[in-house]
Amino acid sequence: MREMLTYLAAALPQFTSPTARLLTLQCALRADTYGHVRLPGGLLRGMRLRGRKELWEELEHANWLRRTGRRPPHVEALLLDAAVLSQQPGSRARARAAHWALRPTPLALPAGPPPAMQLTALALATHLTSGDAGSTDMEVLARLCGHAPHQTSELLDRLTASHTLTIWHHNRETDEVFWHLPQQHAPARASEPRRH
Repeated sequence: MREMLTYLAAALPQFTSPTARLLTLQCALRADTYGHVRLPGGLLRGMRLRGRKELWEELEHANWLRRTGRRPPHVEALLLDAAVLSQQPGSRARARAAHWALRPTPLALPAGPPPAMQLTALALATHLTSGDAGSTDMEVLARLCGHAPHQTSELLDRLTASHTLTIWHHNRETDEVFWHLPQQHAPARASEPRRH
C-alpha cells in the first residue's frame, strides 16, 4: 500500500485534491490487468463520491484516466497510466488493499471524516512501526497526502482532536514526525494487506 501511495504521489499533479487522490487509489487498486475499472454505486456512495462529476473531470484533465461508461449508479473508466498496475501485484492483493484503504486499521476514524483526514490516516497507517506508534519524514507524509507540511500539521492536530491519535510530534531538526495511537487501537491492530 505504501508503494502505491508513493507512486500516486509522484504520478498525479502536485495539487490533486485529497478526494481525487482517494478516488485514484480505489481505481488503481480495483482495476483489472488491462486498466479497466468499474466502481459500483454503493462503493461511491459509501465513500461519499457518488455524483461527484468534478472529481472524474479532475482526473481526466490530469490524463490519469478516461471514463468509458456511465451506467448509473456505476462508473467505468480506463486508467491511462499503465505503470500504476505494476505497483501492487495480483488482483487478490489489490482487492484486499482496496478494502483496507477504506478503513485503514488500526486508525479507525469517526464516521464521515473529510477526505483530507481519510488520506492522512491512510498514510499514517502505512507507516506504523509498532502496534501503537509510527514515524516518517514530514516531507514524505505531506507529499503522500498532496499537502504542504503546515496543512499536514493541521490534519495531525485534527486526528488528535478526534482521538484517532493520542499525540504527535514533529522533530524539526530531523524533519521526522512521530505519532501514537490510543491504547484501545493497539491490540486490535490488523496489519496491512499481505503482499504476494
